[in-house]
Amino acid sequence: MKPRVSLQDSALRNGNFSLRIQPVRSEDAGLYEARVRYTTEVHSCRVELGVITVTLSPPGPVIENELLLMTCNSSHRASLVETCWFHNKHPGSTPRTFCSLSTTLSILCPAMCDAGSWRCQLRYSDNEIISATFNLQILGFDGPANPVVYAAAGSAAD
Repeated sequence: MKPRVSLQDSALRNGNFSLRIQPVRSEDAGLYEARVRYTTEVHSCRVELGVITVTLSPPGPVIENELLLMTCNSSHRASLVETCWFHNKHPGSTPRTFCSLSTTLSILCPAMCDAGSWRCQLRYSDNEIISATFNLQILGFDGPANPVVYAAAGSAAD
């Protein structure tokens, strides 16, 4: 996993043996165990790392008016009960919500208003709720409703 894994040497002296993984990948999910020996004592702990991913299809830049599929998956082992997607174009705005059994959200003709923060929330049969946030960027034209722009002769026009 090198070079994505690190320990903070300065924290080790204070008894903090935290492992940092950056960036986390789907294959990093699983059980981790730490064992620390100090003089004659051995201490250990186990931590399970769950991973949630949001993927786009097709991958790459999202083009305005071209079919987009957003999929949310988790390494959680229980049965999936519900997937909800929340969209906030701007912080503080009223979110749009879509819920279904499917982990995939289809946007048939994405528009510039679909850009922004999307959060998928997965609810499982063991009452575990897991969520991830994804910032969707869409390539398209977000100009004025009226495409006529007037500029004075000799000036610049954008």
